Amino acid sequence: MSQPATSNGTRPRRYRLLAPALLLALTACSSTSADPRPVAVAEITGPLCAALPTGDDPGNPTFLAGQPVDEALRWMPTLTTFEAALRASGVLTELPKDGLTVLAPSDDAFAAKFSEDNWDDLMVRHTDQLRPLLKAHLVAGTHSIDDLLKAGTATTLDGTTITVTGTAPTVRLADRADTVCADYRATYTRIHIINAVLGTLPTTANDSDHKAH
Repeated sequence: MSQPATSNGTRPRRYRLLAPALLLALTACSSTSADPRPVAVAEITGPLCAALPTGDDPGNPTFLAGQPVDEALRWMPTLTTFEAALRASGVLTELPKDGLTVLAPSDDAFAAKFSEDNWDDLMVRHTDQLRPLLKAHLVAGTHSIDDLLKAGTATTLDGTTITVTGTAPTVRLADRADTVCADYRATYTRIHIINAVLGTLPTTANDSDHKAH
């Protein structure tokens, strides 16, 4: 039953007070549902991280977290040699889509390992040797640096089992390489930058005055 109007044609006071209260409640609900959720910032650790893009810079960790691994690697300024090798060898198109961990040697790591002539030869004429070298830096599944430490070992896509020792953020891999910036995220991927090249190819950096770059 509707409430009768008063003698002056208005609704009773309790209804007039209720309307603004309902409006305020509806406004509050609408405002809450429209508020954007905070975006989680990807945390990276290691001594090299301070020299890499941060904040709103192109290639910052939060931006990379939303990229597929091939695009993320292209945005990382210290991984140009590794990224180019993945593309040239065809390994990039074969990467697992459901989870991957990348142990990515820095450009300096490749320069310390290979002479320029040797590296160019691998890239152009001997991709059959380059492919297993690159797979020695890839692990199936998405593993943080803490995950790798807890496991103590990791098996790379070339079939090699490597040891994982030390204390985060600097972790030693295969008793040869140390992480220098760990835990970059990309879609279904973790990327850990390391300071040495893994695998079985010989060091040729001293064979000439020019090094890989």
